[in-house]
Amino acid sequence: MVNVSEHELVPDHTLLDDPDDVEEVLEEYNVKRTDLPKIKRTDPALSNEAEAGDVVRIERDSRTTDTAVTYRLVVE
Repeated sequence: MVNVSEHELVPDHTLLDDPDDVEEVLEEYNVKRTDLPKIKRTDPALSNEAEAGDVVRIERDSRTTDTAVTYRLVVE
């Protein structure tokens, strides 16, 4: 079976482990954790360590900027 998370077209998904990093992101964008866009825990691009309530950093290549960064809240 193919591991989708390692495909070249799937952007990098990084789990934010440090609660301070999550707080920095929330303060920077002036949002609550529940205001972040959602991603299902079962999404093939996520690692198996992701649990509901975690925040994931997604880095995509961008034509206008070198890298576009978004954050998502893991939900069941």
